[in-house]
Amino acid sequence: MSDLFTLTITPATHDLGGFKVRRTLPSKPRTMVGPFIFVDQFGPAQLDPGQGMDVRPHPHINLATVTYLFGGAIDHRDSLGTFTTIEPGAVNLMTAGRGIVHSERSPASERTGGAVMSGMQTWLALPDGKEEIDPAFEHVPAGDLPIINDGSVQARVIMGSLWGRTAPTTCHAETIYADIQLQPGASLPIDAGADERAVVVALGDASLDGEPLELYTLYLLKPGVPMTLRSTSGARVMLLGGEAFRTSRHVWWNFVSSSRDRINQAKHDWKDGRFPHVPGEGGEFIPLPEVPLTVSYP
Repeated sequence: MSDLFTLTITPATHDLGGFKVRRTLPSKPRTMVGPFIFVDQFGPAQLDPGQGMDVRPHPHINLATVTYLFGGAIDHRDSLGTFTTIEPGAVNLMTAGRGIVHSERSPASERTGGAVMSGMQTWLALPDGKEEIDPAFEHVPAGDLPIINDGSVQARVIMGSLWGRTAPTTCHAETIYADIQLQPGASLPIDAGADERAVVVALGDASLDGEPLELYTLYLLKPGVPMTLRSTSGARVMLLGGEAFRTSRHVWWNFVSSSRDRINQAKHDWKDGRFPHVPGEGGEFIPLPEVPLTVSYP
């Protein structure tokens, strides 16, 4: 193990027919990095003409979902009555709290030539005392997120404060999240301030203080150690983390909670139809699985 990293997590890869999803959290060696309890990268890929993503309505509790795209677009609908289309560089933050239901589908305009699938889907566990807050939805346009740009580096702050800039996105716990694009030969310092930090190379090649980083792998960085991110031929790297949680969280299907009993209650509520419905979805939903994956995809 490098002196820079406390843990390296190779993703579990799922081939969904038209695109691949690579999951690094949760994993057996590590459940969380800061508040992040779920980290997926999907694509890049383009589906066949007429095809798109169709994730039917499904429930969440005690977490916040963060959707961030590199390419394509996704229509979001939820049980609060929200409808919005997310595009690259913007962020959707959906706070489940005591319970929310949502769907994610490719817009009709994306399906004509075959939907583009490329981006990040992450979940944030809600901190102690906030797990059962009211559900909410927040869309922050790309133009409202701060960008650090020196000509060879473009870093967008998605959540929290980095490099002296602060994103307007709501943080229920101390959170850092950034999309870093490096031109060939470029470099950027990685601050040491957060309790827990990790990087994932989404595209291209990158290194930290001379240590090469494998594509799609999550590297948990040693706390309190400043580092410099570099790329030889160009890269896109996600930086994520935040405050360390004192109490553990459990994950079952789309449910996250500090209480197994709360998750079991959510199972019964979904099976018995006690969650709210999503307007405009015609009563469609994903049934409660017998043996779940962590999350459902189309």
